[in-house]
Amino acid sequence: MADQKKKEEEEGPIGRFRKSEHPAVALARELLWVAIVVAGIALALFLISGTWPAVVAIESESMVPHMHVGDLVFVVDADRFGELQTWESGRITGYTKYGEYGDVLIYAPNGAKGSLIPGLGAGVHPIIHRAMTEIPDGAQIPFYVYAFPGGEGPSQYLPAVRTGNEYVLDDGTVVARIMNGRIIIDPMNTTPARGYILPSDKIAEKGGYITKGDNNFGSDQGALLSRTELGFIQPVRDEWAVGKALFAIPLLGYVPLHIIPVAIILIVLMLAWELYQKQKSRDQKDDRKKKAAGRKRTGRK
Repeated sequence: MADQKKKEEEEGPIGRFRKSEHPAVALARELLWVAIVVAGIALALFLISGTWPAVVAIESESMVPHMHVGDLVFVVDADRFGELQTWESGRITGYTKYGEYGDVLIYAPNGAKGSLIPGLGAGVHPIIHRAMTEIPDGAQIPFYVYAFPGGEGPSQYLPAVRTGNEYVLDDGTVVARIMNGRIIIDPMNTTPARGYILPSDKIAEKGGYITKGDNNFGSDQGALLSRTELGFIQPVRDEWAVGKALFAIPLLGYVPLHIIPVAIILIVLMLAWELYQKQKSRDQKDDRKKKAAGRKRTGRK
């Protein structure tokens, strides 16, 4: 009775789908298995990280030398495994992440929507930069600058005030000037140990985090996005934050960065493997037939 029930199940749609040797059905079966595995991994990552996407890839050199293009970054909710720390608070508590004070924040600039996977869809990809400080609603947006990006980073950021076209410290030292609409740091009055907080003429619509790439001259807020309709980057609100970086794995990020060619290669490999298995099965059947024919000619069983 059990054998009959099993036979009837195999003769149904599910059984035929499992046993069919038709190329299209075989490919669909392989793709379904891949989709199930990927979905299971995605669910596990979400349950652990508490946010989505749970992994992102580094696309630029803005975080060198602490993060590199092709790094696959595991993301967790901003307050998971401890509250989000900024550069300023990290300097007080001694908390460091990826070589400098404070956490690395992943956020959607101005809450912009778009594809989280490079090459799929339009929109703005999340930015992965360090949280420098947090400001309240209606505050003047500070501009963090550092003249020696790409190294270990400064041990302090000193506030300056603007006097005409110059930025001056409390002791009267001129540390930067505005020339042709650009901020130029005075090389005679700065060292790799010091960065500066310069006042800007921009006011925060709402409070949030000020962020900066470790390899960038200045902080993000106030910079004009490539999609001009989004305007200048505003301080990062809580609802714009995807999460914070927990750890990174080198090179693995090249997979999502080139997801379309990778998907094509995987499909081609799957088809090639299916064809190989079928040819191998045919060859084995042919060998058995030849052996059976040989035994028949010689009278052996």
